[in-house]
Amino acid sequence: MASAAATARTGLYPGTFDPVTLGHMDIISRATRLVDRLVIGVTTNPSKSPMFTLAERLDMVRRETAHLDRARIEVVAFDSLLIHFAREVGAAIIVRGLRAVADFEYEYQMAGMNQQLDEDVETVFLMADVALQPIASRLVKEIARYSGDISRFVPEAVARDVAARIAPGVQR
Repeated sequence: MASAAATARTGLYPGTFDPVTLGHMDIISRATRLVDRLVIGVTTNPSKSPMFTLAERLDMVRRETAHLDRARIEVVAFDSLLIHFAREVGAAIIVRGLRAVADFEYEYQMAGMNQQLDEDVETVFLMADVALQPIASRLVKEIARYSGDISRFVPEAVARDVAARIAPGVQR
């Protein structure tokens, strides 16, 4: 009989999390119910200009997931091909959140490419909670830059992090 550790199903939820939003938190919470171990892969994205450094984003995600079952969640940085990172952490599942049809088109293509690279790693799509569907990190940053209220879109501590980052005299 196989040990529990050997049969544990690992999921990988990758993203830039710049900043982590309530939408991200919803997907993380729900993904922990689908897998025995969830690796949250915080990555760089050359096509995006992050507001927060990789180290800051790692700390932010760790802080915001601390109330969840930490034995089941690992927050790890990566800067490689997603499928290579999935193999490295032993993930059988890549978890992706969907907000709209536009997300689906992109994610569907990515899932197909990942399947071509490794047919043993499945992609699972979780629909964002209806109330959270419009939330995107890019929009949160834009709202904040123009002094809008982001408290309905991000955890309280993240709203403070963003406000501190865009405050006068703080480097962006």
